[in-house]
Amino acid sequence: MIFENIKLAMFSIRANKMRSFLTMLGMIIGISSVIAIVSLGDTMRSVVAQEYENFGSGLAYAYIMAPDDVYTENELFTKEDAAQLKEAMDEAVTYVGFSSSSRTDVKAGRKTETISLNGLAENPTAMENPQIIYGRMLKDKDIIEKKNFVVLDSTTALNLFGQEDAVGKTVKAMVNQQTEDLLVIGIFQNTDSALKKMMSGGSFAKAYVPESIMINENSQQWALYFCMAEDQDMTQLQSRIQSYIARMKNQAVENVKCYSAKEEMGTIDTMLGSLSAVVGAIAAISLVVGGIGIMNIMLVSVTERTREIGIRKALGARTGDIMIQFLIEAAAISAAGGVIGTILGISLVGLGGMLVGVGVVVKPTVVVVAVAFSAMVGLGFGLYPAKKAAKKDPVEALRYE
Repeated sequence: MIFENIKLAMFSIRANKMRSFLTMLGMIIGISSVIAIVSLGDTMRSVVAQEYENFGSGLAYAYIMAPDDVYTENELFTKEDAAQLKEAMDEAVTYVGFSSSSRTDVKAGRKTETISLNGLAENPTAMENPQIIYGRMLKDKDIIEKKNFVVLDSTTALNLFGQEDAVGKTVKAMVNQQTEDLLVIGIFQNTDSALKKMMSGGSFAKAYVPESIMINENSQQWALYFCMAEDQDMTQLQSRIQSYIARMKNQAVENVKCYSAKEEMGTIDTMLGSLSAVVGAIAAISLVVGGIGIMNIMLVSVTERTREIGIRKALGARTGDIMIQFLIEAAAISAAGGVIGTILGISLVGLGGMLVGVGVVVKPTVVVVAVAFSAMVGLGFGLYPAKKAAKKDPVEALRYE
């Protein structure tokens, strides 16, 4: 009997194709919205995690929380402080610097390009390790000897000199409030994603110079940036660094703040996950609207098929048989809408990923839950019309015109 009811339900859906499709439309929009939004959230979380991995999970920074945000000498860091910290941490920390940077113009002849000039301390490749295509990267000797060297990205070199291989050429740039001649010693290929470019200076090209030429010997900075060795326990090392800085600067340990890229990644991941869940829940409200549409059309169907119900009951169909028939029809409409909506949602996310060059994340559990939930909505909202059909008196139903 169950298979007979399924056949009757399918026949009814096929007999009213346009009406059935319009009824499914609410479920299609609802399911596609939920899958697209949740998948978009998962994709963003994956992209952010990947970007932080590219930045380096061992990257961290420390600063002293100044009272009333007014920094005095005791809350700021000097080059001597950076050197002491690196010596004290020994091999546990591979890089210590100020991450100094400035937006400036570089000139070659009559051509000018606006770039983000980034200063690097000793062991520069621990902080930044770009893909060098011509020349070389900065070395410790360049930083110690305060060489006026610069490493440009290939696009900047091409715009300034008409060729990517600009090693040995000179550019003029404002460095530490003075115009300096900088010798190009290396050209790198910028392989950063759009997200990383946004996080590290937007659309401006990057260039690297020794940090020693960007800051004065006696200059003071609000934060120290450092890279922790891969074999270190980050939590313990952060605590150790906080304690050392507190002693060095005569501060309370709780005033010294230390954050790693991994912690920031966790915070952003939690925020994106919560946002995705909230927006997904709001989008799921459209499923309720779709369910109401199913209930409405099923009530119309029951009214139209009153005589059919009477004939089936007169021929021996039980109340449960009639109820199951209409429940199956409601669930079938809802599930079909769920399947179409799932395909549409995945297609939209995939298309968006292709346009921005990002690999999308679509979890199978989300798809299964979405389709199952759509069928449950159909059953839930089809229950009342099914009960109404099942309770019809066969004599009255046969008299219905």
